[in-house]
Formats: sequence, structure tokens, C-alpha cells
Amino acid sequence: MKNLQLIGLFLVVAGSFLPLVHIPIVGNWNYWKVDHTLAIAVWGFSLLMLVFILINKNKFVKIMTFLMILLFVFTIVAIKLKSLDYFSFLPFKSWQSTFAGIVKLSWGWLIEFLGVALILIASRKNRFEPQELKD
Repeated sequence: MKNLQLIGLFLVVAGSFLPLVHIPIVGNWNYWKVDHTLAIAVWGFSLLMLVFILINKNKFVKIMTFLMILLFVFTIVAIKLKSLDYFSFLPFKSWQSTFAGIVKLSWGWLIEFLGVALILIASRKNRFEPQELKD
């Protein structure tokens, strides 16, 4: 199961370099271009999770997984709210929402959430794993 967790962690780290937001004139943005602090938080959580995976602390891996999911959801909400705020100079609310709608989430989020889901699934206790014998 540790291998699946490491693959999931690799997907999360690789997903942070993939396009997460598409802005038509500007192009694609990854986590670093969206916000430096959030990118450092993702990489820091990933490093902590790597340590917890290597020392077999499943409880902490699950906690870090839920924290990463919260961070991803927070980032998506922040992107949507920032795009609405960015076009606040327009006089009509309908124009603001129309122009904010051009900021699209990209396919990198699929990789991010797939990696976190893989870590979460692999960190569950598998009932088919051989149990240690205690004397």
C-alpha cells in the first residue's frame, strides 16, 4: 500500500506543475503562478506526507490528506472569488460575472484530486493484508 501512496503523492506534486487555471489572453497558470504561498503550502504538505508515509504513520497521512483536500477546495474558491473581484471595475454585475467566467479551471485539478484520492484509498487498512502475528 505504501507504493500506491507514493504514486498518489507523486501525482499531487506533479499536478502542482500542471495547468490549473486557464486565462484566455494570459495563458495557463500552475500553482506557483496562482499564488506562491499556496504552492509552498502544497509542497510543504507533500513533504510532511512523504515523511509520514515512510515512517508508516497512517493516521497522520489521513490528516494530511484531508488538509490537502481543504487546501485544494480553498484554492478553487479563492480563484473564483478573485476572478469576480478582478472585474469589479465594470459597471454592471452581469458584465462582471460574464468576464469572470472566462477564467476556467484546467485539467491539472483532476490530477491533484486523483493523487489525493489515491493516497486516501491506499491509507485505509486493507482487510486482505496479512496481519502481524503477536506472541
